[in-house]
Amino acid sequence: MSGRGAPGDPGMATIGEALRQAGVSLGGTEARALMRCALRRDAAYLIAHAGKALDSRQQQAYEALVRRRADGEPLAYLTGEREFYSLPFRVTPAVLIPRPETELLVELALQRIPAGRDCRVLELATGSGCVAVAIAMQRPRARVLATELAPEALALARENAARHRAGNIEFVASDWFEALGAARFEVIVANPPYVAEGDPHLAQGDLRHEPRAALVAGADGLECIRTIVAGAGAHLAPGGWLLFEHSHDQAPRCRALLVAAGFGQVLTERDLAGIERVSGGRRGG
Repeated sequence: MSGRGAPGDPGMATIGEALRQAGVSLGGTEARALMRCALRRDAAYLIAHAGKALDSRQQQAYEALVRRRADGEPLAYLTGEREFYSLPFRVTPAVLIPRPETELLVELALQRIPAGRDCRVLELATGSGCVAVAIAMQRPRARVLATELAPEALALARENAARHRAGNIEFVASDWFEALGAARFEVIVANPPYVAEGDPHLAQGDLRHEPRAALVAGADGLECIRTIVAGAGAHLAPGGWLLFEHSHDQAPRCRALLVAAGFGQVLTERDLAGIERVSGGRRGG
């Protein structure tokens, strides 16, 4: 992209030209997403106005986004949005970026939450709120309580719930189970930090920009999962389920922790890529 003339000047890129140039390095999907962000327009506008010249402000804004993406900043942080469970969620560098594999956690929870009955659901460390909101939207009779320790993340989760008018969610500031008192739930879900300190992936891709406190969990990555498994029994109703996401190589150790804590029907489910992604168990009656 080049040229800084007035709109319509030969040196000023059109929307279509700018997209083609950016698409060489970023790919068409990302180039279009950044253009929608720069122009604050939808996909249909880009198609209908491909021949429209960008003004200098628009072109500068787009070029800045393209440079930042080329330097490795996550697309979701640049656009401020990511889709999860077919719902748009606002995201910022204060929270993890929602990922498709985490939808398995929602699916497994929904299988255990009756659609036609009241049910108490707890999500620990909600982050952007995407899991809690997805569950609440699919099970409007459920009462969802979502905890989060980081104030910025908690505010963002509340914003996302309000955006989708999910009125059956309550948010509370809590370090895991600390603020819950004697409350009990039929289902507890969590996507906790589970990356080991020193994992080389922390220096790669989007992980370089995501909040470290939401990623790293001790020397082996299981510090937070141990806390969750140890404390969940006191907050599960008889027959209630605990489900949590973990790393690709942690499933055997997670199942062992669940068995040692007295959980029954211990399981691990694989995501769409065939990776062991979510483990859980049931509290005895």
